[in-house]
Amino acid sequence: MNGSYFDQVAAFLATVEHAGFTAAGAVLNRDGSLVSRRVTALEKRLGVRLLERTTRRVALTEAGEIYYQRMRAAVQVMTEIDAEAAEASGTVRGTLRLSLPATFGRMWIAPVLDRFLSEHPGLTIEARYEDRYVDLVAEGFDVAVRIGELADSRLIARKLAPARRLLCASPDYLKARGVPMDPTDLTAHACIGFSRLASHPVWHLQGSDGSLAVRISGPLVTDDATSLVEAAVSGIGIAMVSDWLAGPELESGRLTPVLPGYPVAAPEAIYVVHPSARLVPAKTRAFVEWLTEIMPPSIKRLPISAQ
Repeated sequence: MNGSYFDQVAAFLATVEHAGFTAAGAVLNRDGSLVSRRVTALEKRLGVRLLERTTRRVALTEAGEIYYQRMRAAVQVMTEIDAEAAEASGTVRGTLRLSLPATFGRMWIAPVLDRFLSEHPGLTIEARYEDRYVDLVAEGFDVAVRIGELADSRLIARKLAPARRLLCASPDYLKARGVPMDPTDLTAHACIGFSRLASHPVWHLQGSDGSLAVRISGPLVTDDATSLVEAAVSGIGIAMVSDWLAGPELESGRLTPVLPGYPVAAPEAIYVVHPSARLVPAKTRAFVEWLTEIMPPSIKRLPISAQ
C-alpha cells in the first residue's frame, strides 16, 4: 500500500469522526476540498460508495459503516505493532510527536526539552504548539498536554498538576480605582475580557453561599493569554488569568490577587495524554514519566498555588 492510500484512509476516518470534510480538513491541516477528493479517490479504488453527501452533512452508507469499523480496528492494530517493535528494541529513539498548548507549552515545556533530548540522543522531537483540540490517533501524535476537562475515553491520561484561574490586577490600578471587596464591586471596575473563556463575558466565582455569576465589561477583550497578563500588568484593568501563566508577575509584585476569598468556581488540571494501546512505545513512556517527574515541582513553585 502506497502513501496516497494511507492519506485517503486518514481523510475518510477524519471525515467520519469529525462529521464533515471541512472539520476533517482542519484536523488534518488540509483544505476540506482536498479531503473530499481523497475520500472520493478511496471510493473509486474500492468500487463502493462509503459516504452519502448532502450540502450540509455526510453520513455513512452501510458499506461505509463496515469499512469504518474494520479500518479503525486496523489502525489500532498497526499502532500496537509499531509499539511492539519499539518496545522490543528497549531504546528510546525515533521521532516523538508532541501536541502542546501554545502558551503553556512555550512557557513550561519548551525551555526544558533540551534536558530530555540530552538523556536520549537517539530521539528527535517534533513539537507543535497550538491551541486546538488534536485527534492524537487520526493525526499521528504520540503525546499531548491538555488543560481542563478530558473527554476522549480512547486516551490514557496522567495528571501533571492542579491548575486554576484567579483574578488579579496591577498595584497601580488598584491604587487608582480601589480594591474590590465583593464580587458585585466588579461591575464598577474595568475588567479585561478573555474571549476564549467559555463563559465570556461572565465570570463565575465561588462564595460561601455558592457560585456567583458576574457579567464584566471593560476597555479590552483579547483572545491571547499572554497579552491578557500584559494588559493587567500595564494597569488596564482586572483580569482572570491562569495561575501557571501569571505566577512570575504575582511573585514579583507586578500583579496582586483580587478577591482571594472568592475563587474561580471551576478549577482545572494539567494532564499528559497518549493514545490507548496494549503496548506503549518506549519513547512515549519515557517522555510521560519524565514530564510527570519534573512538572509538578515546577508548578508548585508558584506562590499562588497554596492560596
